[in-house]
Amino acid sequence: MTFFLTLTVHSIAAQSVSTTPRPKVILISLDGATPDFVEQYLAKGVLSPKQGLGLIKNKGVYAERNITCSASLTAACHVAIATGSTAARNDINSNTFHLVASPFTSNISGFGAPIGGYSTTEPTESLEPTAEPLWIGLQQNGKKVVAATFPGADGVNVQVPGLTNSPIIQAANKRTVSYTVPFGAFAGVGAQGFSLTAADFSPATSQTVSQLKAARKFSYSPIKQASLSDRFTVGGVSYNIQVAALDTTKDRQTNYDTLVFFDATIGIQPGPFSLPSTGAAYVRARDNKSSLFYLEGSSNRAGTAFYVSNLAADLSTVRIARYSANFIPTNSAVQNSVNDILNNVGFWAPQADFRITEKLSPGFTNFPDTELEAIYEDQVELFVDYQTRVATRAINQNPDADLVMVYIEQPDGSEHQFLLTDSRQATDPTNPNTIGAGQDSEKVARYQSYVQTAYEAADNAVQRLINVVGTDKKGKPKSNIIVVSDHGFSSFHTAVNLNNFLRSRGFDLNKVRAVTSGPAANIYINLQGREPNGIVSPVEYVTLQQQIVTSLKEFVDTNPNYALGGLQAIFDKIYPRPLPDNLNDPTFGLGTSEFVGQDTGDVFAIMNDGYNFDGTQSPVITRLGDTDNLVFSVPNFYGAHGYDPTISKLSAIFYAAGPDISRRGSIGTIYNINVAPTINDLLGVASAPTVQGQIINLKKGRFSN
Repeated sequence: MTFFLTLTVHSIAAQSVSTTPRPKVILISLDGATPDFVEQYLAKGVLSPKQGLGLIKNKGVYAERNITCSASLTAACHVAIATGSTAARNDINSNTFHLVASPFTSNISGFGAPIGGYSTTEPTESLEPTAEPLWIGLQQNGKKVVAATFPGADGVNVQVPGLTNSPIIQAANKRTVSYTVPFGAFAGVGAQGFSLTAADFSPATSQTVSQLKAARKFSYSPIKQASLSDRFTVGGVSYNIQVAALDTTKDRQTNYDTLVFFDATIGIQPGPFSLPSTGAAYVRARDNKSSLFYLEGSSNRAGTAFYVSNLAADLSTVRIARYSANFIPTNSAVQNSVNDILNNVGFWAPQADFRITEKLSPGFTNFPDTELEAIYEDQVELFVDYQTRVATRAINQNPDADLVMVYIEQPDGSEHQFLLTDSRQATDPTNPNTIGAGQDSEKVARYQSYVQTAYEAADNAVQRLINVVGTDKKGKPKSNIIVVSDHGFSSFHTAVNLNNFLRSRGFDLNKVRAVTSGPAANIYINLQGREPNGIVSPVEYVTLQQQIVTSLKEFVDTNPNYALGGLQAIFDKIYPRPLPDNLNDPTFGLGTSEFVGQDTGDVFAIMNDGYNFDGTQSPVITRLGDTDNLVFSVPNFYGAHGYDPTISKLSAIFYAAGPDISRRGSIGTIYNINVAPTINDLLGVASAPTVQGQIINLKKGRFSN
């Protein structure tokens, strides 16, 4: 896609002569980036060897494989990167899981869970956490750390879900750095589509006409106005969205080409505006670009955006997307950093929203697929640009930082949505016959281009951050820049309902419950004395755990349209929680192992490639050749991660270049838990005793990896 070329990329040859300090280490995480795709795009010239990832590879080192955490999920693997310890050790094992100190039906997000565990006895904050983020040790040693939306650095006090008056089990100061920008949050109003015709428009009110004139906006045809019937409340303020149609082309024809979105209460203000305010949103349809809209007066300082996917010149067909409302979570620990971003970068921009593409949000049912895809691509561009500007602001405000940690959400979102690479994937999720020879080849090609666009966007973000710190006479970045990802990616063809499977095997879901993320499952047993109001005795626990393991081992797919050879085991890895010999042992139900942490399920299991717990549609779409849809079904998206991290395509990326990185070329295979100790080494600080990873050799003539 060419629209990313509109983002300015400064000449690589331009050399900075400034003596301004610059960060010593910048860690950039590109969510879901895989070595295979990066190398493929570099080889084809899609990504330039002279900018972004190509520049860092040519001026430094790269790993052929970066084996990530188990399961290969975003929250777990980012915390593994930040702590230098495995998911079982740092106690963040999934994107969503259950704290055993919580009531049995309560879950917690892995992005907001206690890093390094907690004491389950009361519960309370652990005095001896099993892992700690590297920013804790760095700050204790006088180093300055900056985090721009990096998972785990959010400044929140972590509490136990489901417990009334829950104590704090991890204090905000463990999750706060010198300049902390938390990842944004949903403001309570989801995206919505609107379809209008000329009958919905009438002559604009005199107030609207005068306000547009004051804003120096003119129309060569009579201004028209319509109500979207879009009323919602965000941050304690109610909004009523109106739209005006303008004809800005002086061609002596009625040719409406621009829509103006505004709140009926505030109207169209002339500006100028100071961020985060935006005034009305002006969208020219042919630009294929959304316009931001700040929700003026909202207590959470939220905003949205509008996109016009179809605008007939005579208003006979008008299709509009209003994106979801989002904001940056704020508390006293992060207030100054968040205010700086709001006032200099703007409100939290809308992210790529799968609910639009999958027609889950209301109003999009009659939108053609190509329009929905264009909406998604606009959001990719919008949000990557926003995250990059947040990171740029963080660096410029903290040029003396020792470590800057940056998170970029792409290409993960686009790979989830568009990784259509397997003949067993239905190109029409509502039609199980569209696999194999029935696939839509044009859609397959279109989706490949969208994945490529996501990598171009992520690569562009890397280059823009290189531009901030500059390069030396040899083109090497003046800061040590390390670019990683949390995991790789795979395609999948089948959605699996695990709780339906457990029911079919006779399990009581009051006693046994599965919490899934992607293809990974934590299956918990409601143990007496561990969960509040637990109902399963230790004796029964032993029986149930073994029955779960046996059932998962016996779980197979026999549909030859999907199971190669006609028989495919659903689960690849199955790890039961270790148990003491004595059922009365106080540690019963809290045992850990290499793959089982304190809050991992009593059985932790990862499915084989091609199967995923997510993506089940409503109503369920039965797969081709199946006789029922209780367990297996056709999913409504295409890419997944969370599989065994040793699978090649689940490998993460690692590229590094800078003044203290003297090695060149391949460094072979590394592990993502090696990143934290390597950063500590670059900054001259000893790693915490909890770190399991090893220092990566980035210097000539030094010890090998």
